[in-house]
Amino acid sequence: MSLPMTIPAPGLPARVRIHEVGARDGLQNEKETVPTEVKAEFVRRLADAGLTTIEATSFVHPKWVPQLADAEQLFPMISDVKAALPVLVPNERGLDRALTLGATRVAVFASATESFAKANLNRTVDEALAMFEPVVARAKAADVHVRGYLSMCFGDPWEGAVPVPQVVRVCRALLDMGCDELSLGDTIGVATPGHVRALLTELTQENVPVEKLAVHFHDTYGQALANTYAALQHGVTTVDASAGGLGGCPFAKSATGNLATEDLVWMLHGLGIDTGVDLGRLVATSVWMADQLGRPSPSRTVRALSHQE
Repeated sequence: MSLPMTIPAPGLPARVRIHEVGARDGLQNEKETVPTEVKAEFVRRLADAGLTTIEATSFVHPKWVPQLADAEQLFPMISDVKAALPVLVPNERGLDRALTLGATRVAVFASATESFAKANLNRTVDEALAMFEPVVARAKAADVHVRGYLSMCFGDPWEGAVPVPQVVRVCRALLDMGCDELSLGDTIGVATPGHVRALLTELTQENVPVEKLAVHFHDTYGQALANTYAALQHGVTTVDASAGGLGGCPFAKSATGNLATEDLVWMLHGLGIDTGVDLGRLVATSVWMADQLGRPSPSRTVRALSHQE
């Protein structure tokens, strides 16, 4: 299999941890139910490809995301996988379900905008933050790692461009309540590198440690890799991506696929940045998953390396 020529660029991290979201964010939009056994095999293959953080599922009410209604069945099936397996918990009930099954990493999902908070959680931004406070507090009391997802950090389909100070305020609130890590989401894919730099600079000025930040870009306008590069230049070392470019957001109709993990790995390896990922195994995994879903992978790298049509 061909690999990129490695030519390092100055000022970039030596290693990046990929937070793989394909098994959760990637599959949650699928209209046809993916069998639990296939999901478990997907997680195993991702781990075998060298991914060390694989978001497994969500303990959300089945009515809202029917595809993930099998969380209780899936999680025990992958308990022996040698990777961190975070799960999304929307509220205290979701946390209870996750803790019962022994989850050690959870995530809450907040919004930087009022419109999306209303559409996604039927709450204001501040009401949603208040709902998360006891979730985070109880998780931390149980010695569980908590990630805070923050959606609509760069643009909102109803409100347009999102002011940087508005995003910083919600970031600060999530950190203050105890989140260990923040994932900055470009939910509708409108960010550009200058916007990414502006947000990260403002967060740094507000004493938000860059090591607590991750980035989560969508490729709606083809900007995901450029935006990731801008984040790397700022010192971010955790990048969310989805194997094969699966997924989007069910509550934002203009959202297209996540940044494909293979496309990210190709760029990082070309820059001499260590990921621990075997690109050949990862591509084979996405080809296998595309076969399960009955359509080609949208990832350009998967198509180039597997000759998918």
